[in-house]
Amino acid sequence: MAIGIWTEKYRPETLDDVVGQKNIVDKLKAFIKEKSLPHCLFTGSAGIGKTTSAIALAKDLYGANWKQNFMETNASDERGIDVVRNKIKNFARVKPLGSEFKIIFLDECDALTPPAQQALRRTMEKYTATTRFILSCNYSSKIIPPIQSRCAIFRFGPIPDKDIIKRLEHIAKEESVKIKDDGMDALLTVSSGDMRQATNLLQSVSITSKSIGKDEVYTVAASMRPEEVKKILALALEKKFLDARKILAELMLERGLSGIDVIKAFHKEILDAPIEEKQKAELIDKLGEYEFRIVEGGSEDLQIEAFLAQISAL
Repeated sequence: MAIGIWTEKYRPETLDDVVGQKNIVDKLKAFIKEKSLPHCLFTGSAGIGKTTSAIALAKDLYGANWKQNFMETNASDERGIDVVRNKIKNFARVKPLGSEFKIIFLDECDALTPPAQQALRRTMEKYTATTRFILSCNYSSKIIPPIQSRCAIFRFGPIPDKDIIKRLEHIAKEESVKIKDDGMDALLTVSSGDMRQATNLLQSVSITSKSIGKDEVYTVAASMRPEEVKKILALALEKKFLDARKILAELMLERGLSGIDVIKAFHKEILDAPIEEKQKAELIDKLGEYEFRIVEGGSEDLQIEAFLAQISAL
């Protein structure tokens, strides 16, 4: 079974089924009740319901005709000005079926080039009478101000653990999979509020085991366990830099961890480390600096080692 099948299979059908985003869902339902919708900008991290909410909105608004009045395109795949001038504009020109307007959902629109965003702005202006745009992005700061000013902005937050647990338990029951308590804790730790990642990870683990514990989860996820991070932190804080470096290097090589994976793992554990708050603040500050360096193309191994050196220097 291809990974991601469960994500689509158990995708909420209506806005009432969307979990963890009650305030946003309530506002969208109010728009449906009034049979009106502004241009919208959905922003937030991955896997927290932006695409699902857009599709559920279309289903609730149009009913059986939702596919004829809804177009989804991914801007990270089609990010140039041509897709705006041709594909999007051609769909916007067509008269909506049984409704006053149709919806164009542009996913990952922060990947659009600046010229494409300018062309999109003009398209939004020209076809406002018959078309509404829902733009989805991870970083709203990458969207030009003229587009932001034309949209109602909805900021999606991470999905609460209780909602993820409820959803995963439902999926496990339907798929005849048993999730142990420590397995559920591991799924929550690895996914960090990302429902899509939690669902995909559950599916991946279920392929090898129908009884899911923390060992199975961390093996498949290829991520660092909290106890491993704590051990490395403890060694670094005890000035045992070379020992901490050796263990971390072996883990990165064994599991194929990226520098960003390691940064995220450390971020979760630093706040609970047995050090003063001032030192925690200094480490978080450095952690952000090294994450930026890695994202900008710095050597992952060197930046992670530099961070360990910063810990040892406390």
